[in-house]
Amino acid sequence: MARAGFKYRVLVVDDDPRVLHVSRLILEDKGYEVRTAADGFEALVELRRSMPDVIVSDLRMPNMSGFELLSVTRRRFPQLPVVAISGEFSGESPDGVIADAFFTKAEYAPEELFRKIAELIEQSPLRPNVAKPDRAPVWIPRSNTGYFVVTCTDCLRSFSVPTEELKLGSDVRSTVCTFCGINVRYLADFGTVTQKQQNKVG
Repeated sequence: MARAGFKYRVLVVDDDPRVLHVSRLILEDKGYEVRTAADGFEALVELRRSMPDVIVSDLRMPNMSGFELLSVTRRRFPQLPVVAISGEFSGESPDGVIADAFFTKAEYAPEELFRKIAELIEQSPLRPNVAKPDRAPVWIPRSNTGYFVVTCTDCLRSFSVPTEELKLGSDVRSTVCTFCGINVRYLADFGTVTQKQQNKVG
């Protein structure tokens, strides 16, 4: 797809190199310019370099998960449409995911994704370019290391929060960024993840 001689840009984020390779091939074949990133931190670097028209992101990734990336993106770049993809959740988008569309890996055809990307671009901007932090808490994945890593939605630096400071649940909590001092809201919740999956992640 192109606009006045320029291709629409899609940023694909996934920790599986094979997924990134295949995604690049099929999306470029559809006329998109494709950028890739292996985790949330790499995606933020790409966002600094050039703004995509759509972000397509996996949810479970090392370093910075897709949950955190989409939360930070909604806070910093609320006008950007995002598509979440995961193999750990089936059906509806899991609780805590701030995305405009959700697909379960291996349960959708590429054409469905193409249609959704085209639809989001056509409807863009879905939201005004004004951040609403009260609607975009940072989603923190479960951990058994004794602490959680929170990424500040303002300065984009990461810092740790001891697990004793929160209990896993659906309540949105807050903490102060140790670097810039702003109040960061976060959510630690597995939503529809099964106990088996929790044990695997934890």
